[in-house]
Amino acid sequence: MGEDQQVCESEDSRGVSECCSKERKGKRLWKKVKYQLVEYHSLPGYLRDNEFIMGHYRSEWPLKQVLLSIFTIHNETLNVWTHLLGFFLFLSLTVYTAMKVPNVVDLHPLQADLQKLHWELLACLPSLTSMPTMDLLRSPSTWHITELLTNCLPERFSYSNHTDVCVLRSVKEDVANMIAHLMLRPITRWPFFAFLGGAMFCLLASSACHLLACHSKKLSCIMLRVDYAGISALISTSFYPLVYYSFMCDPFFCNLYMGSITLLGIGTILVSLLPVFQKPEYRNFRTSLFLGMGLCGIAPIIHKLVLFWNRPEALHTTGYEILMGTFYGIGALIYTTRIPERWMPGKFDIAGQSHQLFHVLVVAGAYTHYRAGLVYLRWRDLEGC
Repeated sequence: MGEDQQVCESEDSRGVSECCSKERKGKRLWKKVKYQLVEYHSLPGYLRDNEFIMGHYRSEWPLKQVLLSIFTIHNETLNVWTHLLGFFLFLSLTVYTAMKVPNVVDLHPLQADLQKLHWELLACLPSLTSMPTMDLLRSPSTWHITELLTNCLPERFSYSNHTDVCVLRSVKEDVANMIAHLMLRPITRWPFFAFLGGAMFCLLASSACHLLACHSKKLSCIMLRVDYAGISALISTSFYPLVYYSFMCDPFFCNLYMGSITLLGIGTILVSLLPVFQKPEYRNFRTSLFLGMGLCGIAPIIHKLVLFWNRPEALHTTGYEILMGTFYGIGALIYTTRIPERWMPGKFDIAGQSHQLFHVLVVAGAYTHYRAGLVYLRWRDLEGC
C-alpha cells in the first residue's frame, strides 16, 4: 500500500512539473508572438498614420522592448536614426563652434599689412636690421629712435603741422584704421547658439517620438506634441542669426523681427497642444502651418538685401538661405504627398519612404543654415556695426 502511494505521488509531481514546463514554454511563445511586427490593419487607431506603409509596425510594446527596438529592423528604424545621427552632428558642430569659431575671422589680410609695415620700417631704418632688440634698448646711441621714426612719417605728420586741425583729424583716422584690426573682438554668439540648440532639440525630439510613440496612446500623444514643439523651435531659432546679424545696428527692426517670429513660434506650439492637431487628417494643415512660419523669413531677407545690396556677404548668406528653404520645401512636399510609397504601397516599409526622405532633407537644410551662420559671424566680427 505504501509503495503504491509513493508511485502515485511521483506521477503527480511529474505531471505538475510537465504542466509548469508547458506553461513556461507557452509564456515564452506568447512573448515572441506579442512582440512580433504587425500589419497596418492590426494597429489601434492612434497608430494609423500612413496607410501606404503596410507592415513592420510595433504595436503597444512594453517600454523596455520599445527602447531595445532601436537596434532592430522595423518601419521606424531609419526614421529614428536619420534624426538621431543628425542630433549628434549638430552636437559636434556646437562643440566645434564654441571652441574654434571665435577664430573664424580671416587674419591673413592683417598679417599681410603688418608684414608690409615691417619691411617699410626696415627700409626706412636700415640700421635697425643688424641690431638685436635688447641692444637697441640698451645702447645710448639709439636714443634718437624717436627722431628716426619721425623722419619716416609722411610730411603731414611733421611737428610743424601739429596745429592744423585737418591734419590732426586725418592723423586720428589713419591711426584708427591702423589699429582697428588689432582691436577685433568676436561679437555675441547667442543667436547662433540659439539656432544650434533649436536644431538639436528638434532632431532629438523627432527621434524619440518615432522610437517611443508605439508604447501607448498616452505616450504617443505626449511625444507627438514634443515633436511638433521641436519643429516650431527649429523654425523660430533659424531666424535668429539671420535677423540679429543683419540688423544688429538697427535695434528697432532687429527687435521687431525677432519678437514676431518668437511669438509666432510660441503660438504654433500652443496650437500643436490641441488633440485635434495630431490627427492624420490634419497632416496638410500641420504642413501648411510650419511652411507659413518658414515663409515669414522672406521679409527680413528682402530687407537685408535692400540694405546691403552691394555687400557680397549679404548675397552669400541669401544663397544659403534659398538653398535651405529649398530643402525644407521639398521635404514638406514629400511629407504631404507621401511619395514614393503612395505609388507602390508596401514596397517602402523599411527604407525609402517619404518620412525618411523628409528627415534627411531637414538635416540638410539645417546644416545649410549653419554654413550661413558662419558667414554672418565672419562678416560682423570684421566690421561690427
